[in-house]
Amino acid sequence: MSAIPIKNKDGIAKMREACAIAATVLEQLKPLVRPGITTQDLEEAGRDWIARLGARSACYGYQHGSRRYPAHTCISVNDEVVHGIPSFKRILREGDIVSLDIVVWNDGYVGDNAFTVPVGPVASAVEKLLRVSRDALDLGIKQAQVGNRIGDISHAIQHYCEANGFSVVRDMVGHGVGVSMHEPPEIPNFGRKGAGDKIKPGMTLAIEPMVNLGHHKTKTLSDGWTVVAADGLPSAHFEHTVLTTDRGPEILTIPRSVGAPFSS
Repeated sequence: MSAIPIKNKDGIAKMREACAIAATVLEQLKPLVRPGITTQDLEEAGRDWIARLGARSACYGYQHGSRRYPAHTCISVNDEVVHGIPSFKRILREGDIVSLDIVVWNDGYVGDNAFTVPVGPVASAVEKLLRVSRDALDLGIKQAQVGNRIGDISHAIQHYCEANGFSVVRDMVGHGVGVSMHEPPEIPNFGRKGAGDKIKPGMTLAIEPMVNLGHHKTKTLSDGWTVVAADGLPSAHFEHTVLTTDRGPEILTIPRSVGAPFSS
């Protein structure tokens, strides 16, 4: 088992910057989500905002096996859990839900966050799915206390989602993040209290509930990237990057107002 990286003062400062940029890009994309827009339109806006803020996409060109991810953002619609590839052919319609997943490199560090946005009014069951998934993220973050274990985060998310009638994805997990997009530890959205690695100060963790309206099983489409709910029902995805401290967990993926200074 690989050791979990502990960030020093300089690393934490750089993580704050990368995460603020990722969160600001995400915040700029949310209001663009509306009926009639394509997922490629959102991709291009995300690409431009990343560049405007002086960072680069950590998704573009990311290699998995022999495949490289072809876009700057991951945009997943309805039953797409994660890693949806933007396309001009994918036109958003009222009642859809759209996961916007933004991951950036800045000054050698990665910021990672995601949010699922409804396209106009959605069915009541889907509205509940979004609310429960977002609340599950908050509950998971609250368990990222120094002295706790990773399983405490996992259990809190699983228990809350399942108590509300939903299922958590088991094929994809949260993770550490820092000088690379995926660092130890893995952070499943299911598990036992008191299990897993002990949480120490200076860890930076991407906590990300992926929650299905139906069964937890998933499959990957022929593009090699897009993970969908196997039963075709909607899935929600919310994510923050969190710093563990002796004062409690600190969310790093907080947007800044456009025009607020970023480090050069």
